[in-house]
Amino acid sequence: MTNEGGSAHGVEPHGESLRRALYWLDERIRENPALDRVKLVGEASMRHDLGPEEEEFLLLHWARGA
Repeated sequence: MTNEGGSAHGVEPHGESLRRALYWLDERIRENPALDRVKLVGEASMRHDLGPEEEEFLLLHWARGA
């Protein structure tokens, strides 16, 4: 049995959650460029179980860096 990330034991390589979150964020913005990027980062953080450092990275480099 695999989890949503495709890993059989729920353990992912370092940075895999962040990569998945970035992919998810890019897809959302591609579908609707008017979406609030800061709110999307919060949702991505919860969906992909990101830590505070990863969320801050996305806020600084993805949400505000656009």
